[in-house]
Amino acid sequence: MLVVDDDVEIGALLSRYLDGQGLSVRTAHDGRQLREAVREADFDLVLLDLGLPDEDGLDLMRDLRRQWQGPVIIVSGRGEPVERIIGLELGADDYVSKPFDLRELLARIRSVLRRARPSGEGGDSPGFEFDGWRLDARARRLTRSDGGETELTSGEFDLLLALLQRAGQVLTRDQLMNVLHGHDAGPYDRAIDVQIGRLRRKIETDPARPQLIKSVRGAGYLLAAPVRPF
Repeated sequence: MLVVDDDVEIGALLSRYLDGQGLSVRTAHDGRQLREAVREADFDLVLLDLGLPDEDGLDLMRDLRRQWQGPVIIVSGRGEPVERIIGLELGADDYVSKPFDLRELLARIRSVLRRARPSGEGGDSPGFEFDGWRLDARARRLTRSDGGETELTSGEFDLLLALLQRAGQVLTRDQLMNVLHGHDAGPYDRAIDVQIGRLRRKIETDPARPQLIKSVRGAGYLLAAPVRPF
């Protein structure tokens, strides 16, 4: 995994701790080093600090998503809710505020890595077909009927898979938060709404009038299209 933090001491601390937990870690300290690292190696996860010296972390997150779709956990001392929401909208899989507990950070990293592994995610079915789309749960790929692939972040994939596995059933925000982050949604937590919005923009013909992922007022969301396992 790649740890990106402008504080050399924090980077070294995280590297020592995570290495001791069996995770192979490389560090970067600015946007240039991050881009070089992503070009040179295929990482399982990026741990991204927003407070980098050479450019805004959210701009860097946006640029990273243009070239890499792997799991990203944002780590930041800037804990304003709006930044958390923007980070999730840009495709982050989780957001951890500084100061953090190392054990909690490790648990979140392992949770994201478990979800990203391409083995066993589909339960009894290796995938689903719906409304001209085909989701391969084992390969973690979403393709259209013409064969073109639509890239999903690990969080978007897990959210779509959960909806497909329970097509026609209403899933509450708490249920979906447990799928994505392993905990219930708080009263002001918009993480699921943000992820749903991103997913709609990728699979809906008109995201402003969604026909596939329906909102159920006061309850949650459901996948409304006919679904065929394969």
